[in-house]
Amino acid sequence: MEFTLGYNHFLTGYNEVVKHAEYENSLTLPSSVYGVIILIAIIDYGVGNLKSVEKAFQFIGSEAVVSSDRDFILNADAVVLPGVGAYADAMMSLEKAGMVEVVKKVISDNKTFLGICLGMQLLFDYSEEGGKRVEGLGILKGSIKQLPLDMDLKVPHMGWNSLNASGECRLFKGLPQNPYVYFVHSYYLTAEDREVVAATTGYGIEFDVAVEKGKLFATQFHPEKSGEVGLTILKNFVGTI
Repeated sequence: MEFTLGYNHFLTGYNEVVKHAEYENSLTLPSSVYGVIILIAIIDYGVGNLKSVEKAFQFIGSEAVVSSDRDFILNADAVVLPGVGAYADAMMSLEKAGMVEVVKKVISDNKTFLGICLGMQLLFDYSEEGGKRVEGLGILKGSIKQLPLDMDLKVPHMGWNSLNASGECRLFKGLPQNPYVYFVHSYYLTAEDREVVAATTGYGIEFDVAVEKGKLFATQFHPEKSGEVGLTILKNFVGTI
């Protein structure tokens, strides 16, 4: 069950866990460094594969919480923005939930951040979804366009595909250059700043599917649905916090 917790309430509970662990000296805390718990906030704005992302982080031993609480998100150690569905609807949902400025502040404060699928696309200037320009968050320069329908390939692009990954991207540490990951999308990214592009893939055309800029990471594919490769990517993300 997805849930929302106030930041202070959440920390109060975990402070008790820390005290108990120190006293008993028998509890291994998830995602902890020198006894400090790393908290990952998964933004709940009514759009996205929230539960599967939360479960994937918990599977690798990370403490991830789905939340729409502004203070909790801003005080978390890292923030994840998932997303599926229509671009315009997602932007409206972000605005309605009061999350547009939260996302922008999280990134401007240089907090570790991961956008997934539509959550990656929303970071860019605009989308051409629906045949018109739909404004995005404008945090990164670039646009979202529809995959060509005349490629003799099914659209949406759904299933496993290989990456042409940059060896320098921290998300792909320990992985081969062409790992297979899971995609579900009909629109693709063209990033204006080629230096932020961490991986591309081919599906009739070549397009951008992962970006890295400072502590900002984003993927078109779904790490939480990409088996051992995806779990390694999430572990690498946690390792950058």
